[in-house]
Amino acid sequence: MDSCFRVKHGTAAMRTSFRMGLAFALVWANLLLARALYAQESVRFAVTDIVGLEELHTEYGAFQKVLSAATGLDIRFFPVSNRTAAVEALKSRKIDLVLTGPAEYIIFQTRTNAYPIIGFSRPDYFAALVTMADSGITGVKDLKRKKVVFGDVGSTSKHLAPMQLLRDAGLDPLKDIQAQHVGTNVGWEALKRGDVAAFGMTYSNFLVLRDKEKRLEPAAFRVIARGPDLPNDPLLAGAHVDKKLVESVRQAFLNRSQELIQAILTGKDTQKYKGMKFLTRIEDRDYDYVRVMYATIGHTQYAQFVGGN
Repeated sequence: MDSCFRVKHGTAAMRTSFRMGLAFALVWANLLLARALYAQESVRFAVTDIVGLEELHTEYGAFQKVLSAATGLDIRFFPVSNRTAAVEALKSRKIDLVLTGPAEYIIFQTRTNAYPIIGFSRPDYFAALVTMADSGITGVKDLKRKKVVFGDVGSTSKHLAPMQLLRDAGLDPLKDIQAQHVGTNVGWEALKRGDVAAFGMTYSNFLVLRDKEKRLEPAAFRVIARGPDLPNDPLLAGAHVDKKLVESVRQAFLNRSQELIQAILTGKDTQKYKGMKFLTRIEDRDYDYVRVMYATIGHTQYAQFVGGN
């Protein structure tokens, strides 16, 4: 009798314990599923050349709202202090999407396996070497042993691409010229004064500066070299981001392109995208030309940003 009672009692206890364990497992599974769904619906977005949350809202706030509505996702800003901080945040999965430049992409891809999903195509986005028309400099080889100024160190169109123009013309940009890096306005004034022989710069910036010039005619300047159109500013997805989410973002750019363009042009810094087009067919190999530029200036590991953070 006692033995039978113990067996029945033990069996009932085991059943109760099993039901409780199963219930706990189901609750935990639901929590994990909810967390996964939340992680998919809340997408953290960073822009590498914008510092601070307030500035992000000023420049990209309208774009964020339209993209959120177009995708049905909660697109949230994630401010970063510099490019290296953005890389580390993407690597640790603190951010999901990053808008950056072509030169920066190479570092992101090497260190995080991020990949481009949308290209922000810009008109007149290529490099130029500009001289004064009366300087006697008519070709790139005339710059040998002369002072040439460039923009921000590590910039695709203000540094790397102009250096590549020198290389393509047969000069070694690391040995054959006296290179200096200055701000755009400083370089422009130095060129006009004759303090430097040439200015390596973004062609669209040259057009803006030339059109604003009050003392000199447009013909006072000469472009002695123009590069090919540069790869687009890419919107990157982290390797950890769900592919279905990535596809929903890509479709939003495809289906709501004009709305997103209008939204992105509400900022001041974003005016560089005036006349732009979103490209939904974009691949890593599109950026091989940038890798050639890095090799030209002696950086072939693609592990660190040129010029620091």
